[in-house]
Amino acid sequence: MSTTLSKEYKEKIVPELTKEFNYSTVMQVPKLEKIVINQGLGAATQDKKLIETAINEITAITGQKAVATLSKKDIAAFKLRKKMPVGVMVTLRKDRMYEFLERLVRVALPRIRDFKGINSKLDGRGNYTLGITEQIIFPEINIDNVPKLQGMNITFVTTAKTDEEGFALLKKFGLPFKK
Repeated sequence: MSTTLSKEYKEKIVPELTKEFNYSTVMQVPKLEKIVINQGLGAATQDKKLIETAINEITAITGQKAVATLSKKDIAAFKLRKKMPVGVMVTLRKDRMYEFLERLVRVALPRIRDFKGINSKLDGRGNYTLGITEQIIFPEINIDNVPKLQGMNITFVTTAKTDEEGFALLKKFGLPFKK
């Protein structure tokens, strides 16, 4: 089962990028390696149910089971012990990654109030992290069952060598960058 975005990547995006950056072989064309969705839950040190809820929400959004991330050390000021759950994450690859990207671009992002596009600042190695302030922009989340609005980071990891190549790739995938 191949998604429309992966097909579009092979048939349309690869030739366009090859022409744009004068690659000598298709192996040089940057590709989307994985999408990592991460949600930090500092309040989970007080309320254990937050982690469970977050795992269920992210699992519903991505279609893949999310896992709790654990703290690495004790921090007394934050009432934090080593190996306490402090967040939730999931790594998407291949078909699930393309499906999620398609839903993000076509359904979720347009639902953001007063949406004018996303910032176009990459990390220097062709990867991009998008911060989302509320999980309710995803249609899979029932707003009546949400105990607390949570933000999340969505990181797009590409094989691009430069920000310019990574930006071109993500733009071709339909990410709505600000002008």
